[in-house]
Amino acid sequence: MTVTTSTAPPPIPRAAGSFPLIGHALKMRDNLGFIASLRETGEPLIEIVLHPGTRTVVVQDPTLIHQMLKALGPSLDKGRLYDKMGQLLGDSVVTAVGRTHVRKRRQLQPAFAHTEITRYIDIMRAEVTAAVAAWKPGETLDVREVMVQLSLNMLTKTVFSGSLDEVTFRQLRSDLSVVMNGIGARVMLPDWVERLPLPFNRRFDRARAAIRATINSAVEDLQASGHGTGDMLSMLLRAVDEETGRPLTGDQICSEILTLAIAGTETTALVLSWILYELARHPEIEARVLAELEEVVGDRPVAFDDLTRLPYLNRVITETLRLHHPGWLVTRRTITETRLGEWTLPADTELAYCQHALHRDPELYPDPLTFDPERWQDDAQEPRPGAFLPFGEGKHKCMGDRLALAEMITAVATILRTVRLELAEGQVVQLVARTTVRPRTLQMTVRPRNG
Repeated sequence: MTVTTSTAPPPIPRAAGSFPLIGHALKMRDNLGFIASLRETGEPLIEIVLHPGTRTVVVQDPTLIHQMLKALGPSLDKGRLYDKMGQLLGDSVVTAVGRTHVRKRRQLQPAFAHTEITRYIDIMRAEVTAAVAAWKPGETLDVREVMVQLSLNMLTKTVFSGSLDEVTFRQLRSDLSVVMNGIGARVMLPDWVERLPLPFNRRFDRARAAIRATINSAVEDLQASGHGTGDMLSMLLRAVDEETGRPLTGDQICSEILTLAIAGTETTALVLSWILYELARHPEIEARVLAELEEVVGDRPVAFDDLTRLPYLNRVITETLRLHHPGWLVTRRTITETRLGEWTLPADTELAYCQHALHRDPELYPDPLTFDPERWQDDAQEPRPGAFLPFGEGKHKCMGDRLALAEMITAVATILRTVRLELAEGQVVQLVARTTVRPRTLQMTVRPRNG
């Protein structure tokens, strides 16, 4: 008789540098460096302590990340980060899980359809053109701040292009900026901090309430008029809950728009900033992008059909999403006892993965810190599943990915053909990680394209 014995998997190790009560708080002062150092251990799973009493398992092996997001995706909660976002901004497709997420995603999908994005392109291009026209030759820009405002303008105009007068639009944009700037601190800080009567908290609460009031008023006006205005808000008003047959309420629409603004604006702005940075550092790559634009677009404005006819610019964007991904910790949480690879994880285990560190792993990407769009040629080897996650994966993959790519291509094509952005000689750009990975400062000088 043959007896077979099963070998138990090795225990999940805890990262070095944890202390009683504060866990890895000291290590997290350099959070990007700390998370990157975990990959050097070679461990597929490694435990860190971010909050007292909360176990967080960082998933590092691409195969396990793929399993977590695809096979296990529907059975996992989204974790503390998304819980907190839902508390602050309201329930939305970004924070929902399970059947609720599937239902919300189906409701909103028409607003991100091919035909709608085609209409949005003209709005986006007009916003970029107006922004670039205001830049003066020789002016030094804080590129991240400028791109955040540009991205916010593009989004807000796309959502409300026909639904708000100019004064209301400017106030809404200002209120959204306040909430965007404040959300990161609120997500990361303990809950009791937001209840303190601090000026920061009062500004945030006022702006959030004003946004809800503005959107609810716009919804009521559109409903009373009985016809749409061709913007995304009109599309959301036509969305119907497949279970109840009812349209979205003003509060539900507000939560979706707020979350879209927070989740989409900052990330798109950061990728745009890094594209401009890398093109300034690599004039030969910039020249190839310009040559492709000249060949495909010529002197006319960039249009929706051009988006798939610019393969080199698309490779530049893809390489930027690899080298400079703005996501540093994406979370999930087990609802029940869950099997991940060889390991069985108890309920309420926080899981996390880091796109920024994953995309810079030399085991996955040779010479990972080199900006090389040629990695993504058609005949290049595809990254293994779970190794490249520009917009996530599985049922929770970003539903606005095509809209974001349309924004990026439209913005880059419009900016490059008008001006050159020049890096100051010797400028060292440092990375910081808050809710996103961003440059501490990124200053560039405006030069005429033919100057």
